[in-house]
Amino acid sequence: MSGEHIGIVGAGIVGLALAEWITRERPGARVTVLEREERVAAHQTGHNSGVVHAGLYYRPGSLKATLCRRGTALLRDYCAERELPYEEAGKVLVARNADEEARLDRIEGTARENGVPGVRRVGPDGLREIEPHVRGTGGLHSPHTAITDFVAIAESLADDVRRAGGRVLLGTPVIALRQGAGGAEALTGDPRGERVRHRFDTLIVCGGLETDRLARMAGAGDDPRIVPFRGTYHELAPESRHLVRGLVYPVPDPRYPFLGVHLTRHVHGEVTAGPNALLDRARLGETLRWPGFWRLARRHWAMGAAEMAVSASPAVFARQARRLVPGITARDLRPAPSGVRAQALARDGSLVDDFALETHDRIVCVRNAPSPAATSSLAIAEYLGEKIVPAR
Repeated sequence: MSGEHIGIVGAGIVGLALAEWITRERPGARVTVLEREERVAAHQTGHNSGVVHAGLYYRPGSLKATLCRRGTALLRDYCAERELPYEEAGKVLVARNADEEARLDRIEGTARENGVPGVRRVGPDGLREIEPHVRGTGGLHSPHTAITDFVAIAESLADDVRRAGGRVLLGTPVIALRQGAGGAEALTGDPRGERVRHRFDTLIVCGGLETDRLARMAGAGDDPRIVPFRGTYHELAPESRHLVRGLVYPVPDPRYPFLGVHLTRHVHGEVTAGPNALLDRARLGETLRWPGFWRLARRHWAMGAAEMAVSASPAVFARQARRLVPGITARDLRPAPSGVRAQALARDGSLVDDFALETHDRIVCVRNAPSPAATSSLAIAEYLGEKIVPAR
């Protein structure tokens, strides 16, 4: 391992967590992170809900379930060591009828199988004790679901890497990848036209929205394709924040790929409602040319139309929020920054559900890392590091 040079493409929380793990666990290695933006956490990491997920929904035995539970523990300890915000605000899934309560039965079983601590069922009175302004026929309470500031964590990880002698090169977009018997090479450019070749023994792509493009540069196929979704949020006006104490979520409908509007208190005090999911325009042409998109659209066109209606009208958005908290009105809502989700979509139209990794000689690609990737980031780093950067 002594002197081995490891490159990482992407300074989101997953890439930075991996870089930090290597500098800590493989001190003989050199680490360089390449990031096209001028700051870390510029995309998904900087535009998410701030929720540290406990693992209520994920298929037992999947990477999502395993790494989420491990990641939660690592993240809690990291925040305590670095004095970063971490608050167990608690989360309640709110059922509104018998069908949704039946779904809660299944989610409760999954949560217990995943080892989520403290999960309990509550009735209408129990809901009001947890969230006085919520109304429902019952709920599932996860008291240890937490909130944090993932941008602050990413910035701290970048500082850790630099202190350990690693490099985080900002404003350094990758424009080509090559590999051979001696390792991998990344060609980077800048607006001035300068080109630099970086040579690595191993290169790991944690490129988020650009992962599929980067993977193709490495010789991978085009399946799955990254389809970016934009989540529209609204923020509760300061005088209305008392309506939500922690995290208030609907019961997921397994027929649909997205959760729908929910309510989230953040570590800095604001409360957001959302998101609804819309196709992002950033890569619209590529998305429309991907056969998997049209197969997905045929299955879920009605949901897509409903999401557009929610996004277009604050009154409709408020109506969705009132399904959980009846006291919310359109006057309580203010526009808030949008979120972004890089979702891997297979050619057959299925959304890739689990974390997905591919190895192509000296280049490893994280092909799918949707939520709970931020929660799981330190565990993903540990998992990746032990697989591809073995001790020597």
